[in-house]
Amino acid sequence: MGQTTRNFDPPLIAQELVATKTHEKIVVDGILQEASWKLTTPITNFFAMEPRQGEEIQNPTTVRILFDDENLYIGAFCQDSLGKKGIRVQDLKRDFVYGENDAFLVQLDPQNLKRFAISFQTTPYGNQRDLQVFDDSFKDTDWDALWKVRTTILDSGYMVEMSIPFKSIRYTLSEDSNEPTSWGITLARLARKTYEQSVFPAVPQAFSPYRMTYAAQLKGLELPKPAVNFRLQPYGIIQSSRSRNLIGEETNQTNWKTGGEAKWAITPSSVLDLTFNTDFAQADVDRAVNNLTRFNVFFPERRQFFLENSGVYAGADNSDIKPFFSRSIGLSNSQFNSIPIPIDAGMRWTDRNKNRTLSGLYVHQQGTEFQAPTNFSVFRYLANYGKQNNVGVMLTQKNNENLPEKGFESQSNTTLTLDGLIRPNDSWTIKYLASTSRQNTNDSIGFAGSLYVGWFPNNWYAGWVTQAVSERYIPGMGFVFANNTINHNPGGYYIWRPKKGWLSKWVRSWDSGLFLNWFQTSSTLATQEISFDIFPIYIRTRSNALISYTFSPTRQNFDFSFPILGQAITSGQYTYNRHQFRYQMDQSRKFSLDTRGSVGGYYNGQLNSFSVVTRIAPMPQIAAELGFEHNSFANFGNKKVHFTTDLFTAGIRLAANPRLQLSSFYQYNTFDKNGRINIRGSWEFAPLSFVYLVFNDSSIQDSPVQNQSTLTKLSYLKQF
Repeated sequence: MGQTTRNFDPPLIAQELVATKTHEKIVVDGILQEASWKLTTPITNFFAMEPRQGEEIQNPTTVRILFDDENLYIGAFCQDSLGKKGIRVQDLKRDFVYGENDAFLVQLDPQNLKRFAISFQTTPYGNQRDLQVFDDSFKDTDWDALWKVRTTILDSGYMVEMSIPFKSIRYTLSEDSNEPTSWGITLARLARKTYEQSVFPAVPQAFSPYRMTYAAQLKGLELPKPAVNFRLQPYGIIQSSRSRNLIGEETNQTNWKTGGEAKWAITPSSVLDLTFNTDFAQADVDRAVNNLTRFNVFFPERRQFFLENSGVYAGADNSDIKPFFSRSIGLSNSQFNSIPIPIDAGMRWTDRNKNRTLSGLYVHQQGTEFQAPTNFSVFRYLANYGKQNNVGVMLTQKNNENLPEKGFESQSNTTLTLDGLIRPNDSWTIKYLASTSRQNTNDSIGFAGSLYVGWFPNNWYAGWVTQAVSERYIPGMGFVFANNTINHNPGGYYIWRPKKGWLSKWVRSWDSGLFLNWFQTSSTLATQEISFDIFPIYIRTRSNALISYTFSPTRQNFDFSFPILGQAITSGQYTYNRHQFRYQMDQSRKFSLDTRGSVGGYYNGQLNSFSVVTRIAPMPQIAAELGFEHNSFANFGNKKVHFTTDLFTAGIRLAANPRLQLSSFYQYNTFDKNGRINIRGSWEFAPLSFVYLVFNDSSIQDSPVQNQSTLTKLSYLKQF
């Protein structure tokens, strides 16, 4: 296609690939030694996305595609200009961090929706990463499919061999016997040492390999009739816990528990998920944070059942306004570190085709001595129109059961949300959301909404975000950043990619720009705060290191008071400037740093902050991380106090291979004097079947309060 610095439209006629059928047994060992591989047509004409669009590729990739009656096979040779020395892999965990490792990617659109992709990814060491992507916008990175990959590292690069069972993919057969079924497909490679990202077929640099409007068509497949595709995953767990309260009283208990999950692909487009005696004990725990703002802290969902297909819900890609946020289920409070509450059972149904998406969710949560049993329900409908547009509606209903004998009265909360995406062309994206809530206890009705308009023509970005939450908007199953607040956030930046001279050998892109933050009180439209984030320096190097400087002049005028780290900020006017610095080394190296600092005024006082994360990964089997965050306040708050907070973090991951790993982390926060330890061992003894050993400890310094738990969990997945 030649080098170009501009976006280009998808081709009118998609490129075609032809898969070759094999009748011999393919052993997935990362060697590609079977004769069938030599009979395929190699795919070599990859297109450079990074660091310069359309330039000559320095690390070529060759891909071959086979299939038999049960599986699709992808074989790839990823040549590296430095051979083994050029390979960068940080650790061996599943769902590795993209951008820190060498990676090979396959994206499939089995229903030719052109707006949805399932991606299968691996590193030279055979780590697995799989995800669902909606409209090249929301990524469900916790979706797990049943597939296999093995790799071999060579002196000239590495080999990849993937086996993806057809029964792990939901597809439809062509109704026209004269028109064989074909799938959308893109292939991609990241050679991390120089951050060279290449893709087949060509996709503009402004987008990603998940933009399936640019996909090629994979033809020649002789697909079996879609199978029953039923997955059953029972589990058994034994957990021992010990807790000690403020007066030193100790409680010990041991619990046994069984439960499980089932997944039934009823049709190629619809799937039913069931869960009973749901347990999330092995899920990653939340990390401690010191909230330096006046807004609610968003803790992401980490529980597998709720993560899958989470992209279908309204507000899925918005961390500030979520009419439905699954952390409201099974936890005593969705906005803070919470006490788990047992879930009896739940079900989720999703039906997606090229015209629309239907989804429903129901979960029953047990009661505790503090709150009644609760029923959670969600209904979602999303209609596609045009090439890349959609509009949807979502209804949530939360009902607390009526148990007057225990002091619980019936309560309900309802939200109704309208949302949509408009993409007039690939450079423009418009997203909107409007939601209303009703609380039956006081019959209060509230409103919330958001609007995003973004323009990304390759060398520029310009965007506008407005988010508004009324005082009475209470999403009983959701999350908002604040009530009675409107936030406008327009801005943009220019992307300069030097092509000549010494700077081009070091700088991949230099993005300079500014954003405005304007906060208003929604009930009066009075201005609370106006600030600018001006960043003349935002440099990405060829190795993907980051250097940035931001200057933020701020003016505030509050007619209300609020606390920050226990210190009261009274109403009034505040004017100050802040300076922020960041230097992030190449995160793919064996040793790396990520340092951040900010100095200047903060409300009525001064705040100087510094944080550093050190990562040491001498080999993929060993990865350690040390973190330190320091905040120093002066003349702060109503009492003009001076104080500091320190947050220490240490973690290590040890891996025999991608399927047998041990990880641990420790945190200590001087603000609340809380120390926490988490140790987790996992063994994937069969695909998506695990043995977990987990230890948790939380204690408060100079206090008898301590909570400890140890659990062993066995889960086994059987796919029919």
